[in-house]
Parts: sequence; C-alpha cells; structure tokens
Amino acid sequence: MEVKRRKLKTENDDIYEGETKIRPKKGQPSRRYFMVVALLGILFLGYIAIAYDFKPVRLGSKAIDTLALSLSLQSRFYVVVVDAGSTGSRALAFSFYESVLGGNLILDGEHYFQTEPGLSAYADKPKESAKSLIVLLDKVKAVIPQSEWQHTPLSMRATAGLRLLPGHKAEDILQECKKLFENSGFHVSKNSISIMEGTDEGIFSWFTVNFLLDRFSTHNPGNTVAALDLGGGSTQVTYSPDATQEKKLDGHIYSVNIFNHNMSVYTHSYLGMGLMAARKEIVTHGMKLNNVNPRANIEVRSECINPIISTEWSYGGFNYLVKGPISGTHKLVKTQNFAGGEEDRPIVNFSECLKIIEKYASKIKNKPEGLKDHEIYAFSYYFDRATEVSLVDPFFGGVVQVSEFLKQATEACNYANTDQPFTCLDLTYIYVLLRDVFGLEPTTKLYLYKKINGHELSWALGAAFNIIQNGL
Repeated sequence: MEVKRRKLKTENDDIYEGETKIRPKKGQPSRRYFMVVALLGILFLGYIAIAYDFKPVRLGSKAIDTLALSLSLQSRFYVVVVDAGSTGSRALAFSFYESVLGGNLILDGEHYFQTEPGLSAYADKPKESAKSLIVLLDKVKAVIPQSEWQHTPLSMRATAGLRLLPGHKAEDILQECKKLFENSGFHVSKNSISIMEGTDEGIFSWFTVNFLLDRFSTHNPGNTVAALDLGGGSTQVTYSPDATQEKKLDGHIYSVNIFNHNMSVYTHSYLGMGLMAARKEIVTHGMKLNNVNPRANIEVRSECINPIISTEWSYGGFNYLVKGPISGTHKLVKTQNFAGGEEDRPIVNFSECLKIIEKYASKIKNKPEGLKDHEIYAFSYYFDRATEVSLVDPFFGGVVQVSEFLKQATEACNYANTDQPFTCLDLTYIYVLLRDVFGLEPTTKLYLYKKINGHELSWALGAAFNIIQNGL
C-alpha cells in the first residue's frame, strides 16, 4: 500500500512503501510449483477416494492452502499491533500465510485483548504506563508459539490520547514502553513505538474495512466504502471521492496504491473531536486545567447532564465530579399506575444541551464534501453507543439512519440514567457530528459493525499489512 500526499507532508513519507503482498525469495517459484503439483496430486487421490459418492470436489486456492498448512508444507507468521488509545490499550495478534497459488498475503486469524485505562492516564507516572501493558503481552504470548516470538514484529502506535499530552510527558511514556518491548522476546525495531498521525489512522481504518469487505477485488474506487472511526480523543473520516468531490477536497487527498492499483483517498482526522475529548470540553465549558491538582475531584455542572445526576469521571489524567445544572428542568409525566396522576420528572433540557454541542462543533470548518453520497461504515464509539440503546445488535451489528441517533438522544435526555449518565450527551454529540460536521442527511444510512467475518474493525489490521510489507 503506497500513499503519496498531494499537498501536505507527513513525518513518515515512506510509511506506505511497497506492495500488499510478500515477495517470493530467490528460487521460491520452482519450490511453489512442485508444492502445487504435489498438493493437486493429493487432492486428486482424495477425489478418487470419495468418488463413489458422486460429489464433485472443488480444487480452489483456499483448499490448497488449507491442505498445505495441515501438512506443514506452508507455515503461518505473526504480527502484533498494540493500539494505545485514549481510553484503553488493545493488543491484536494477527496470523498470516502466503497463498500457494499467486503468493498473495492471506489473513488467517486474529486474537484481540484489551485493558483500561489508556496510557495517557499515566501522564505523571510513565513507569506505570508500561506496566499496564504487561497483561496484554502475556495474553499475546499465550496464542503465539514461543518459537515464533523472535520473528514476530511487535509494534505500538499511540493515538489521540498521547497526541493531546504535553510533548515531554508523551515521550516519557513512549520510552518506558520501549524498554518493556525490547525485553519482551518479540522482534522490535527503532520504528516499533511511536505516536501515530491521524492521517495514518484514517487510511489504515479505511483499508481494514474495505479489505474485510473484499471491496478491493474489482480495483474500482467507486466500489469502496467510507470509514468513520470515532475514538476517544479524535475522529477520522476516510473515503475515495469521485472527480467532482476531489476538487473540493484539495489538501486532504492522498494517492494510495492498493494491490498495484492507484486510488485517490480523502482522509481527515479531527483532533479533540473524539467522544471523550468532546465530552470533557462540553461538561467543563472548555476550562483550562493548567494549575489544577490532578488528584483532586474537579466539580463541573452541565446542561447536558440530568439535574439529579452526580457521577465521577476520569479523563486525560484528571478526575471530575460531574453534575447536572443547579436550576434543572422538570416536566410532568402521566404515571402508568392504576391511580393515574402525574409525576414530576427531572430531565435534561435537550434544546439547551443541543445549542452547547452545536457551538462546540461549529469550530470545525473543514468538512468532508460528498461523504453522504457514499456507503458508510461507522465503528468504535458509533457502534458502542448504538448498541447501548438497542439501535443495533451487539453481536451482529446493523444498519441505521442518522435520524435514529436524534430520536434516541431525545429519549435518553428524558430519563435520569444513573448507570449511564452520559448517554444523553454522547448521543446528541454523535448526531451533531454526523449532521453538522460530516454533512449527512437524516435519512443517510450508517452500517454499524464491530467485526466483519470475525475480524475487528480498527486501524490495526491496516497497520499490520504496512509492517509486513515494509519490514518494520
């Protein structure tokens, strides 16, 4: 996957060099030829053995690869990617093999592990940040043969959580994690640990979604889908625009080589517009925390919190005591009991909360023109919040319209949910983000999934491909 930026330079201009497949070593084609012949012979004998049942046997590439793996004529190799996000760290251990026919790189399996909080929570205790990853590495070691550890690349990419920290604090955390990784037994290079640019995060996510959906098979950019990734600290929007849209998106277009075919891809990362970062700015009204003791509970009141709610919340190394407004809104609701009557219910003033969130979102001027014309897959916090209010099934996902987030937001604001006190705020923010920032219509469909064909929807798979082809 080779990417060239049309306007702005990145710190890693060569990060995407190479092709998305493993190049055969010298002399390997002849070995593969004989392997194919041997396997076809074995499959033919299998066909003869069951011929009495008169059922045809399909001699496909997948069957040959499966047989090669079972007979140890082909071997798996592994890549481990640690996603150091703002709210938690995830480790994804991928296994791959090289297809006997064609030599293409095949994704074979995936293991997913996570821990909370994110590394940014250890801003003043960098040694503790590294310790928080030990449990992830132990779980990864349990699913990868020990004989493969020294050959398995281990990489960590930190996202918006560390991007939002002061430079020296982020660097201290990275150095402690580097020490841990170098003693892990896995293969670690000088480029293995870094803070990832939002551009890379967006393109890797887009690649993951379209690869798992097999949208690259036709080499037609119009066949690809848009990817919306809502993280804790930032949010990314990435898609392949048509020629008309591309003219309006100058400055955020990249030339991407996917399986030896070039595509124009738009990607933009909005730092500070992730769900947790936005929540923090909304409830604190953008207060500065330069002289605040990080150990103290910072009391804040918000129109987007129910008047009777009082909840503790931690983000970015600070602890908050979040409450609703002093002069809260109430409404009379008819009770459902036999006696009838009315109940005085405390609620969030939805119109006031909406104004606050709209004002926060209005600072975004650079918008993704034409996004609404694409098939859109949304994941991470989009999926999580949708499942919490039963918009989609938590196991199978589903398709919803943008307007359904508005409906669920207004309903959530009418109840004091002590178990999920931020539901009203979060859903309202997601709706405003989709409508005002991304320009989606109320009827625009969103495909909300956590997994496709058993694989997580995240940027990590795209990063793993990049690691393999560049030997990082």
